[in-house]
Amino acid sequence: MSLSPRETPVGCDGHGEADGSATSTESVESLVLHTTDNGVSWITLNRPHALNAITSDQREHLISRLFRDSADHAVRAVVITGAGRGFCSGADLRAAPAAGLAERVPGDVARMIKDGAQRLISAVLDCEKPVIAAVNGTAAGLGAHLALACDLVLAAESARFTEVFVRRGLVPDGGGAYLLPRLVGPQRAKELMFFGDTLSAAEAERFGLVNRVVPDEELAGTARTWAERLASGPTRALALTKQLVNASLDGGRAAAFAAEAAAQEINSATADAAEGVVAFVERRDAAFRGR
Repeated sequence: MSLSPRETPVGCDGHGEADGSATSTESVESLVLHTTDNGVSWITLNRPHALNAITSDQREHLISRLFRDSADHAVRAVVITGAGRGFCSGADLRAAPAAGLAERVPGDVARMIKDGAQRLISAVLDCEKPVIAAVNGTAAGLGAHLALACDLVLAAESARFTEVFVRRGLVPDGGGAYLLPRLVGPQRAKELMFFGDTLSAAEAERFGLVNRVVPDEELAGTARTWAERLASGPTRALALTKQLVNASLDGGRAAAFAAEAAAQEINSATADAAEGVVAFVERRDAAFRGR
């Protein structure tokens, strides 16, 4: 199957136990493949030999790509997927061996998390375009959180989701304790994080972690259909709707209602809003331009 015009990922199961060490032959540009097609930005993590364990270079390239897509008027939807047989097996721990932990002082780890994994998750949450995760295989640790931070999650039947941190004696990071309770509630979130069990795609759908599970061979087509549908929509209205939904989980009713009114005030000045009203009056489909 092909999730973008140039890449061909397939699914697998597993627990993120890949050989994640970066090689000198990997250029920064090759770590994150990108193409834009019909208003959709296709982003492919490209370390298939490591189940796409994220290196620091790859993370920074992905953050930069999301920032550019957010500001690019030609981009109206984003799809994130992985090359090979995994979506993303998490952070590349082999790039920071345990021996280096003894040299750290209090504050170093917190700074590393804030500047690294949390910036990546924030880049997805803050992207002004709708972001779809097309999960084609293993999504473990930070990789699972990368998928769950997306606005919509499509999973191939072969996809697997694992909160792997407890297996390493670690606290969940990369926004896990923020994202999971909001998706599945506190008890389910604790179950996933305390036990670190691997969920099949069907189980993840039942838990409420994914929007839809499709056969592996249909993941590409479904992702493209959803993304192009979003790309043909009122882009600014979608961006403001995303902001409203995300913010509503962190504040009370008064703040949510005020944000809603302000968002509609801003959106009412867009060309797409005017087009939507005219199209309704003229009894035709709206032709949104993302303006």
